[in-house]
Amino acid sequence: MESIGNAGAARAPARRDRWLVAAALVAIVFGVATIRAGGRVLFGVPEAVTAAGNYVPFVLWFTFAAGFFYVVAGVGFWLRRRWSFVLAAAIAVATVAVFVAFGIHVAGGGAWEPRTMAAMTLRSVVWIVLAWVAARRIPG
Repeated sequence: MESIGNAGAARAPARRDRWLVAAALVAIVFGVATIRAGGRVLFGVPEAVTAAGNYVPFVLWFTFAAGFFYVVAGVGFWLRRRWSFVLAAAIAVATVAVFVAFGIHVAGGGAWEPRTMAAMTLRSVVWIVLAWVAARRIPG
């Protein structure tokens, strides 16, 4: 005899973790925006190049390439894959390393835009937080 209760009921889908959903959306939107903005400058859209001012090429190339990894990490967050934490941590470390290199460039008298300092600060903080969220919320 079957016990009374949920024995015959179909399982309800697991509830999505709101923190991971938010992390996924932030990573994906941030990635797409980064690819679009960086690509417009790198591939010579005149108004984008003019608006970019004294951009630092290695920072621009890094952030453009990283944008693709942002999207991949976001998909991994959505799917709750442990590798997405590793990827997010690698993005955070690489971003901070490029930020340090940017600081050396600035200290050495290289041309730069103040918004690059703000953007690299934001990117560093965002990816440190996203890696922290993934470390805490994705089962390992």
